Amino acid sequence: MPDFMQPAVYRMKLLSALEKVFPDQEPVYRPECTALTALRGETVSFQIAYIGSGFRKEILKLRLDSPAAEHLRVRSVELVPVGKACNTRTDDNYLSTASGLYPDLLRDLEDGKVTVCAQRWRSVWVDLEVPEDFPAGTVPIKAALVKDEEEVCAVETRITVLPAALPPQTLIHTEWLHTDCLCDYYHLEPFSEEFWPVLGRFLEQYRKRGGNMILTPLFTLPLDTAVGEERTTTQLVGVTVTGEDQYEFDFSLLRRWIHFCRSYGMEWFEMSHLFSQWGAVYPPKVVATVDGEQQTIFGWHTSAVGAYTAFLHQLLPQLTAVLREEGIAERTYFHLSDEPREQHLESYRAAKESIDGYLDGFLTFDALSSYEFYRHGLVKKPIPGNNEIEEFLAHGLTDMWTYYCTGQCVEVSNRFMAMPSARNRIIGVQLYKFDIIGFLHWGYNFYNSQFSYRHIDPYQVTDADYAFPSGDPFLVYPGPDGAPEESIRQMVFYEALCDLRALRLLESLTSREHVLELIEDGLGEPLTFKVYPKSDAWLLDLRRRVNREIAAHCG
Repeated sequence: MPDFMQPAVYRMKLLSALEKVFPDQEPVYRPECTALTALRGETVSFQIAYIGSGFRKEILKLRLDSPAAEHLRVRSVELVPVGKACNTRTDDNYLSTASGLYPDLLRDLEDGKVTVCAQRWRSVWVDLEVPEDFPAGTVPIKAALVKDEEEVCAVETRITVLPAALPPQTLIHTEWLHTDCLCDYYHLEPFSEEFWPVLGRFLEQYRKRGGNMILTPLFTLPLDTAVGEERTTTQLVGVTVTGEDQYEFDFSLLRRWIHFCRSYGMEWFEMSHLFSQWGAVYPPKVVATVDGEQQTIFGWHTSAVGAYTAFLHQLLPQLTAVLREEGIAERTYFHLSDEPREQHLESYRAAKESIDGYLDGFLTFDALSSYEFYRHGLVKKPIPGNNEIEEFLAHGLTDMWTYYCTGQCVEVSNRFMAMPSARNRIIGVQLYKFDIIGFLHWGYNFYNSQFSYRHIDPYQVTDADYAFPSGDPFLVYPGPDGAPEESIRQMVFYEALCDLRALRLLESLTSREHVLELIEDGLGEPLTFKVYPKSDAWLLDLRRRVNREIAAHCG
């Protein structure tokens, strides 16, 4: 009988949220990874992989049966193109280093229908969103593929909801939201009335997954822009030139931004960089009204120190007064320049000294790689990469921040699409052990090529035009109607933040020493940012043990 006449056979497998399902690789069912527990106020996720033996693809119905059906969300896991999977330096903890199609995009199902591809594995992502008042107990969930009103295969699982709630997040978490990229993709006039609802939809999702600090574009972000190139102007501070080196400022748009972001749960504000990236050699692009016309008065054609210094000396006292009036002064950080290197010590020093005293009482911080900036007193709050933070910790620094981006590609945690999800999730345990207070990432929605030479379609280009490993430039996709679509990487990082909150809850019920012993029980050597368990099962089992102890103390 020809293949196309053979009756189709369908299969489903339960998988943890840490699996990545590729079409041509049969996933392994691991029962040790599918016994899930949840705390109230948490979203717990798992996957269901499925395949059909038919000759052609089919559209089938996915049916979920559960007494908690109203709290379940199901999304298909979509493949996206990966041109650059990794940097030239790698290690042995990658799924692949090859270009290709990788699972990443999470897309809500249309009418509960899934595409069953012929002889190719696919998966759906299932969330149980546990509200604060959810009753403790076991939640049964059955999933079935339905064809012509008949079940053709099914799987069943259970999630145990425990009688305790996750505490509020204390980690300060910023993912840089690029307002110009929202405007460019959706063809919006920056800060127009059509802009704000789109920003609101992105902020709502950002906060839901643990973002609580917002990058605030005082002026167009001086980030990832080639010298001489420009990004779309997104400037919250209105400027009018009133005379030679004399300026008048309008903060009404900034005040609206602050009120709007606070209404979506933003607790911390991060002022955009006052100087250019990689060394503070130039000012950001500043647009002003000059004799009734809009002109660029500062940017690549001017130096960081000089006329721009007089501008800042007039701006900063008024700006800081506004931040105090709005009640966010104690929750505001300022940036000078992003990722300065040691060769930029003097230009960074000159920029800093040009505004000495003007940010007294405010926190300043910058992502950097060299301890020298802190040793010279140039940065109050350094943010080293997680591959460099151990030098800072060895010098006794506390209340540390950390970050990762494209350069953190060997040994340490990161979230490239080519990396296993466990390498993404382990960061929560590491943040707990080293008592890190803040985490920064540059790419929440960077939809440009490297250096912003052109705009890209993130559904087609996931590596900033072959510049950064896919998974580094953005965490969410710009979905229809101005609403973001999430990624596997975002959900797994959210799980890492929930792990951190659960560990801190257990510490409040026992002791820090007890929790650290629980984490390192059975490990061959102490956990660090570069040495950590690599298996999915270890992470999931640790969380089960933590939850079990929490329940015992709260029961």
